[in-house]
Amino acid sequence: MNRILQGLLVFTLLVAGIDRASCQGELVKFSGKYEKPTINQRLFGDELSMVNNERDEYATNLAAYAVKVVHEKKADQKSLDLAREILGLALHLSPRNKKCIVVNAQLARGVTPDRVAADYEPEVFARLLLARGQLLEKNEGEINSLLARYLISLAATIDPRNEDAIYESEIRRIDNGELSWKLLTDAKK
Repeated sequence: MNRILQGLLVFTLLVAGIDRASCQGELVKFSGKYEKPTINQRLFGDELSMVNNERDEYATNLAAYAVKVVHEKKADQKSLDLAREILGLALHLSPRNKKCIVVNAQLARGVTPDRVAADYEPEVFARLLLARGQLLEKNEGEINSLLARYLISLAATIDPRNEDAIYESEIRRIDNGELSWKLLTDAKK
């Protein structure tokens, strides 16, 4: 009986090891080039209407989504550019967020990061970004309005079937012009 249990334990560990290796060992060859976002100082300082805990949670989930996009699109140039914008936003929200820093460094080295467990499915995350963006707009301050535009635009990108996110993003584009991500990714030196 003891030998049967030992054999079952070894078999279970082998199967678990193979399953884990197949999930984590997925190698994706970059078909584009990733360039780290250039960040000299935190764009969203203390005047932003978000507490540090919330900033960190958003940053972690943004990094998880960036990794998901890179994996799904096989690290093509478009996915790497989107990841750069997302990580630029995340690093401005929480410059010392471990997941953001690690994912950013791995992509810059040409290493595909392991998939990150996200707190939300993309559609749910898009709705959350839309709602948070709308809430930020109700607060005073140019920084709150700017972050609101980025969150709403990203919500429309994450879930292109979310009509509310598309509408809100397009209305802001019509009223305020195209949204440039260079402020988040290409800081002047």
